[in-house]
Amino acid sequence: MSTVEAGPLVLTGGRASAPLPRPENAFLPHADGRPRILIATDAWLPQVNGVVRTLRQLGRNLESWGFDVRFITPDAFQTMAMPSYPEIRLAMFAGRAASRIIDTFKPQSIHIATEGPIGLAVRRHCVARGIPFTTSFHTMFPEYIEARTLIPSSWTYPLLRRFHNRAKAIMVATATLERDLMQKGFRQLKRWSRGVDVVQFRPGSKDFLNLPRPVYLYVGRVAVEKNIEAFLKLQLPGSKLVVGDGPQLAELRQRYPDAHFAGARFGDDLARHYAASDVFVFPSRTDTFGLVMLEALASGLPVAAYPVQGPVDVVGHAPEAGALHDDLREACLRAVALDPVSCRNHALGFSWDACARQFLSNLAWRTQPSLMP
Repeated sequence: MSTVEAGPLVLTGGRASAPLPRPENAFLPHADGRPRILIATDAWLPQVNGVVRTLRQLGRNLESWGFDVRFITPDAFQTMAMPSYPEIRLAMFAGRAASRIIDTFKPQSIHIATEGPIGLAVRRHCVARGIPFTTSFHTMFPEYIEARTLIPSSWTYPLLRRFHNRAKAIMVATATLERDLMQKGFRQLKRWSRGVDVVQFRPGSKDFLNLPRPVYLYVGRVAVEKNIEAFLKLQLPGSKLVVGDGPQLAELRQRYPDAHFAGARFGDDLARHYAASDVFVFPSRTDTFGLVMLEALASGLPVAAYPVQGPVDVVGHAPEAGALHDDLREACLRAVALDPVSCRNHALGFSWDACARQFLSNLAWRTQPSLMP
C-alpha cells in the first residue's frame, strides 16, 4: 500500500490478497474503532483538476477527525490512456480487484466519485451485494462528449441516470446543478459544496508578473470544453495569461501568439500567479462548480464569467466579487473595477471543514459510526 501525504491510504488492487470474508463479517468495526470510508475514483494524480483537489482535501479532513479513509484509484490497476486525453488513465479489468479491495477493507460506507471503469466496478459490486452507496456528480460528461464528438447529450444522460439513481444519495455542488439534474430525472440529490485554502491562496505581490496591466488570468485544463477561445478572442487592455495544460495548448499557443501561456503550475507557484493577476476569467459554460474561482477570489481577484451554472452559484449573489454577463468582454471590464478585499471576504465563506461535514451527512452508512464531527 502507499500513502498520500501521510493521510488517507490509496489501496492497490493487485496487492489485495486476503481471503474473502463471510458476508456477515463484512462490515464489523476494526479493532481501533475508526469508522471506515471507501471512496472510488477514476480521477486521481497526476491529473490536476478540481475533482482530484477536492477528494484529496476531503481525505485529509476526514482522517484528521479520526476516520479511516481509503481510495480506490487508477494506481491500483493496469491502465490505458483516454482517447484525446493522454494524461487521463483509465483502469482496465477493475472488477475483481475492486471487489477484493472492498472485501478486505470492510468499509462502513462507500462513495463512488466518478462514472469511469473504477466507479462502474464498485457500483456493480455494491448492487450485487445489496450494499448501500452514494455517488457524486462532478462533470458534465454529456456536454463534454457532445462538444468533442457531436454525440447528442440526450443520448448519454440516460446512461448517467442509470448509473446514479441506484445510489442512496447523489451529491451535487450547487443549487443550479441540483435543479438541472432534477429536471433530467435524477433522484435523491443532496448538496455537497466546496472549499478553498485561504492560507495558501491569498493576496500577494503584483511584481511577480512583469506584464502590461491589467492581467486577465485563466487557470485550468486547456481543452475545448473549457471554452478558452471565448476569452482569448476578446479585445481587452493589458494582458491575457493562461495557466494550465491540456490537449488544446499547442493549438491555442499558435493561434493566439499575443497571449501568455505559463503551462501547469502548482502549490505556491500557482498561488503567486493568482495573486499577481488582476481579474480571473472563467469562460466555461459546462463546469458544475469551478474550484478555481474560489482560489482566485481568495487571492483577491474578481471573477468575470458567463451567467451560467457554476459562476451563478459562486458569485451570482455577490456582485461585489464578480461580474456575470452574456458578453464576456463586458464582464471582464466590469470585474476589473471591483474591490479585491470584497473578493477575499467572499471566499472566506467557503470552508473545507464545512465541505467535509456535508459529505459525511450525505453518506449511506452500513453501520452508523458514533464518531461524527
